Amino acid sequence: MKIVFFGSSHNVFPIIETLKNNFELQRVYTTESDEKSSIIPFCNSKGIEIIQVRNKEELKSAVLNNKSDLGVVADFGLIIPKEVLNHFPHGILNVHPSLLPKYRGPSPIQQAILNGDEKTGVSIIKLDEQMDHGPVLTAEERQISPDDTAQSLYEILFREGARLLIDVIELYVGGEINLKEQNHEHATFTKTLTRQDGYVSVEKMPEFEILNRIARAYFPWPGVWTRTQISKTEEKLIKFLPFKRVQVEGKNEVSYKDFINGYPDADPKLIKFLKNNAGS
Repeated sequence: MKIVFFGSSHNVFPIIETLKNNFELQRVYTTESDEKSSIIPFCNSKGIEIIQVRNKEELKSAVLNNKSDLGVVADFGLIIPKEVLNHFPHGILNVHPSLLPKYRGPSPIQQAILNGDEKTGVSIIKLDEQMDHGPVLTAEERQISPDDTAQSLYEILFREGARLLIDVIELYVGGEINLKEQNHEHATFTKTLTRQDGYVSVEKMPEFEILNRIARAYFPWPGVWTRTQISKTEEKLIKFLPFKRVQVEGKNEVSYKDFINGYPDADPKLIKFLKNNAGS
């Protein structure tokens, strides 16, 4: 079974390793650039061919010149065009970190945490031309704990997706899985996050429970942040981290209590918020 993989973050390393160890993984396609890449050095260290693409035209050119039986995609960053979908005899399987049709799109885990959901999961679907729309091969639930962040959940769910792929691919190619159409009327969608999504105003600080939920959802990116005074003469960017931690731009993270002690002349509204919640 000749397989290629499409992915673009460190979260998908378990999937790459699973495909390499259990199937004939021919190559990986990524949208990551050299400067910011984690997946390129990872694949090079494993002896896996990796090809960088920046847009759909480059993707088509790279894929259509090679023959493989099946594609697998996770956290790729491009909508895969019809020509590429139809190129593989068995199509492309998508590992998506939500219980589809809930939370289609690029930020499913962040949205689940923001909404205070008690559970999430990972779905494996057969890709079609619409975003996260294709029929489901399998899905598995996972509880969301109060200690989970977006980072921890992405790592957990892609590891789980990698484990599921071992049996799913064999059964799917052998025609032993019934593909289940999603209930499209129940579909919900997530958006592409920007740095500005994490901004909070010191003038209108949310309640601590809400702030901590946002900080968990947006950790490590885009983060929750503001810009305000840390002394009578200096203003800095301040990050609100999960679990009562803050970080002043250029400094190490500290507890709420340590910030209050270290920056007594910071914005009074910020100090009041931190004092009210430092011990709660």
